[in-house]
Amino acid sequence: MRPIENASQILRRGGTVVFPTETVYGLGANALDPKAVAQVFEIKGRPSFNPLIVHLPHLGWMNELTTGVPPDALRLAERFWPGPLTLVLPRTERVSLLVTGGLETVAVRMPSHPLAVELLEKTNLPIAAPSANRFTQLSPTRVEHAKAQLGDSVDFYLDGGPCSVGLESTIVGWHEGRAVLLRSGGVPTEDIEALIGPLAVPDRLDRPLAPGGLL
Repeated sequence: MRPIENASQILRRGGTVVFPTETVYGLGANALDPKAVAQVFEIKGRPSFNPLIVHLPHLGWMNELTTGVPPDALRLAERFWPGPLTLVLPRTERVSLLVTGGLETVAVRMPSHPLAVELLEKTNLPIAAPSANRFTQLSPTRVEHAKAQLGDSVDFYLDGGPCSVGLESTIVGWHEGRAVLLRSGGVPTEDIEALIGPLAVPDRLDRPLAPGGLL
């Protein structure tokens, strides 16, 4: 069996897979399976109130998992997806509060790494995947880095070589109708602002509004 097929079957059965994206390696599980998602938090040692990014097989899943999408969000998705941009949008009931850290918003993106794209297409499920490291540790850009931190706690490792971007995704959300920069990352802020105008920057909060809000 090809590694990509093995990884896809594991995800559909509720297991965990480390896989490459263009930003960093992710620790993935079926985003629609609360038990599988709970494993991700346990493996990472991640606080339950810290949201996860959900990786989508195609743009159509955006309609399944989000609602009330601002026009500017669609413009950003059409321009920068697949790629290192995450959008934080109101969730539908298909997304559990476990995935969102108790928030009524969900972070979604479409990765561009060929293996991530193939894995998502074969699995045909949204995959919740934070970086494949222990909480507060350095995010891995090679599969060896992830193995060194997570070891046998993960069901399968999919090796896609070094990550091309090596930097977390940029995260944009919306507050009172205005686009807000929640995290700088792989898509330059000036490129986003060239498309939709200036981004607001929120005050630092104790509770993260998006993945990566805590170090």
